[in-house]
Amino acid sequence: MTAAVAQRAVPSQAARVEYVLRLADTSLILAQRLGEWVGHAPALEEDLGLGNLALDFLGQARLLLTHVGQLDGSNRTEDELAFLRDGPAFRNFTLVEQPNGDFAHSIVRQYFIDAWQVPLFEALASSADADLAAIAAKSLKEAQYHHRFSSNWLLRLGDGTAESHARAQDAADTLIRFTREMFEPDEVDRQNIEAGIGADLAAVQAAWSADARRVFAEATLKLPEAPPGAPVGKRGDHSEYLGYILTDMQFMQRAYPGASW
Repeated sequence: MTAAVAQRAVPSQAARVEYVLRLADTSLILAQRLGEWVGHAPALEEDLGLGNLALDFLGQARLLLTHVGQLDGSNRTEDELAFLRDGPAFRNFTLVEQPNGDFAHSIVRQYFIDAWQVPLFEALASSADADLAAIAAKSLKEAQYHHRFSSNWLLRLGDGTAESHARAQDAADTLIRFTREMFEPDEVDRQNIEAGIGADLAAVQAAWSADARRVFAEATLKLPEAPPGAPVGKRGDHSEYLGYILTDMQFMQRAYPGASW
């Protein structure tokens, strides 16, 4: 390897931080959305199931945010990063901040994320960033369970009643446009992929697409095609919904700065 190539293969500190922050914020915001189902799910088992998923995503976010504080040299804690940033500083995918809607809507959103996380964490488990690799290896087991949960529910909804089928198809048609952001690389992605830190998004997309085609076909649903023009939540440009999530999530810290038990 030439010196020029070796130099290109080292991402900037900002790119490394941004890459991990995107993963952390996506898990954090989805945890908040899933937590909104507690006490409102259609059955007790699903109430508990969605609550457990929320805790898994929160656990991922805590590990990743701690890593962010180490990478950027600030030593900011997970709490500081979660509660003391404004909306434009968040880097989550736009998909996870979308409202829960009905149960089918949340299941389709969940499936789209789960089918992405499994191949993503499989790849990141071999990341050149040892800490990120360890987090991915731990999170992969959770992602595989999440995928079983959401795909099984998608099958039940799609191949169930006419009403459940229609609601699941409507959710897929509505949410598919937000999936493009997960697979279109930008400079942050490219730097980390080139350095062996980030996951190859083309390979992740191929695995996601193959799984989605299989699950949707079995569920008697049509997998829509994502239209051009990806949202860019991962670059800080969010929908109006993120502000409402942060208002709830950050209330205590904003109202009582620095409070501790």
